[in-house]
Amino acid sequence: MRGSWTVQDTESVLRRPTDDDDKYSRGVLGIRTGSDAYPGAAVLGVEAAWRTGVGMIRYLGPEVPTSLVLQRRPETVTADGRVQAWLIGSGTDATARSDAETEALRDILSGPLPVVVDAGALDLVSDATAPLIVTPHGREHARLRALLDLSETTAAGAEARAASASETASRLGGTVVLKGSVTIVASASGWSTAVAAGTPWLSTAGTGDVLAGAIGALVSGANSGDELGPRAAAAVWLHGRAASMAASDLGPNGGPITAMDVATTLPRAVAEALASV
Repeated sequence: MRGSWTVQDTESVLRRPTDDDDKYSRGVLGIRTGSDAYPGAAVLGVEAAWRTGVGMIRYLGPEVPTSLVLQRRPETVTADGRVQAWLIGSGTDATARSDAETEALRDILSGPLPVVVDAGALDLVSDATAPLIVTPHGREHARLRALLDLSETTAAGAEARAASASETASRLGGTVVLKGSVTIVASASGWSTAVAAGTPWLSTAGTGDVLAGAIGALVSGANSGDELGPRAAAAVWLHGRAASMAASDLGPNGGPITAMDVATTLPRAVAEALASV
């Protein structure tokens, strides 16, 4: 495993827009997240993707989250069309998923575009052929390993968690973002890194949805053949840095923050990373 991921590493992944850019060249992210039961996940993921610097978002979801997304971010497009990457699964429940939705997600997972897979879509990745980034927390990682016929692991510590995540990534043929106070990012190529969360105040509901949106934004700007692991690691760093900034705004010892606080602070973290050179 390489050393801890840094602000300079993040800067090397980010791309500053130029006068020649338009919304398409800056990346178009398709988002299929949220449900009537958990509509906030869609709002948080969309907010985070916009705030990380994506050029355009196409959100496709149920009526309730679609309405809330448009209330919060009216610049979001809710019509199907060309995208450059997908984010799926946040705020969904596999046990409540319709057959039509399952078919739509399987079509995405069998396509050529990179797919960030979170939460309620992780059960579909075992036979996926698309370039994948999966974002499990510890319990979800254990279920994913069982799905992939890998042995149960109770590994603790960065090196042991990195070995477990790398094994999962190799079996999956994709990138694993194993979330925690130190998040491990591991690719099927054998590359891995550790990214510190930034602040314990980040441990609150919805921050995983924000992280998924940030990863989706950076992945949508990838060139064909790019290694997706560093893009995921950069998003994890930005997520943690945004949380630290939001908490420190409340005083020298920090204070309680929400997932939306993290999302709305992402532009400051991006700007800091770009200014690090």
